[in-house]
Amino acid sequence: MNLRRLLACAAVLWAGAGVVSMSAQRAMPGSSAPGTPAMAPLPILKEVRIDQKLDSPVPLDLPFTDEQGRDVVLGDYFGKRPVVLALVYYECPMLCTQVLNGLFSSMEPVKIDAGRDFDLVVVSFDPGETPAMALAKKAGYVKHYQRPTAEAGIHFLTGRQTSIDRLADAVGFRYVYDEAIDQYAHPAAISVLTAQGKVSKYLYGVEFAPLDFRFAVTAAGEGQIGTLVDQALLYCFHYDPATGKYSLAIMSFVRIGAVLTMVGLGAFLFVNLRRDRRQRTAVASTATGTR
Repeated sequence: MNLRRLLACAAVLWAGAGVVSMSAQRAMPGSSAPGTPAMAPLPILKEVRIDQKLDSPVPLDLPFTDEQGRDVVLGDYFGKRPVVLALVYYECPMLCTQVLNGLFSSMEPVKIDAGRDFDLVVVSFDPGETPAMALAKKAGYVKHYQRPTAEAGIHFLTGRQTSIDRLADAVGFRYVYDEAIDQYAHPAAISVLTAQGKVSKYLYGVEFAPLDFRFAVTAAGEGQIGTLVDQALLYCFHYDPATGKYSLAIMSFVRIGAVLTMVGLGAFLFVNLRRDRRQRTAVASTATGTR
C-alpha cells in the first residue's frame, strides 16, 4: 500500500474515532418487586433486545400514516436510496429522544445528505400516537439539520399495531410495554437498509460515530453512495456486528500492504534488470563497433 493510502487510512481513523455507548432505559418506580436488589436486572428486560436479521427483507407493503396525515406504504421510501430506520415512540420520556439526538448528531457533520444520498424513516411503535405528534417531532429535528433536502428525505410515521409488529419483527427489534408505568422498554439501536429494503447494518447505542454512520450508509448504497475515498477505506475497516461499529482491520491491512510491497519490489527488480541488460548490450555494441 503506498504512503498516500496509509496516511489516508490513518487520518480517517483518527478523525472518526469516537465512543458508541450502549444504553438501557432506566427502571422507574413500580417496575421491580419490593425487596429486589437495586442492580438486579428486571425480568421484563429479558425480552428487550435486537435479533440481528442481516440481509433479510422488510415488508414494503406495510401501511402507515406520514406526519401530514397521508396514507403511505413503507415501499414509498425505498427504491432510490438506502434507508436509515429508527423505531422509537414520540412521547418516550428519555431513551428515544437520546437515540434521535445521537442520530442527528452523526448526520450533521458527514457530507452525505438525507433526501439526496439516503432517506431517514422514523416509525413510532406506539399505535396510540398521532400524525400531529410525528409532525411536531420532525419539525424540531429538520430545523436543526439545516439541509435543503431535509424535508423530502426525513419522514416520521405512525401506524397500526399490525404494521408495527411486522416491521419490528422484520428487523429484529424486540420491545415490551410495561403497564405498571405506562412506558415501553426497548433497545437503543437503528437499522440501515439497502434501497431494495434489505437489512444491511445495525448501529447500537445513543451516540453514533459519524464515521460509522457514513460507512454504514456507503455500504448499504452498494458502492453508489459516498466518495471514492469512503469506498476504498471500507477495505481498511471491518464492521463488527456485535458492537455495530467499524474498526481498522489490522490483518487485512497488513496483508494488503505485504502484497503491494512484493508487487512493488518485483517491479523494481524488473526495471533494474532490464536497464542493466540494455547497458550491457550498449557496451558490447560499442566494443565491436556495431550499433
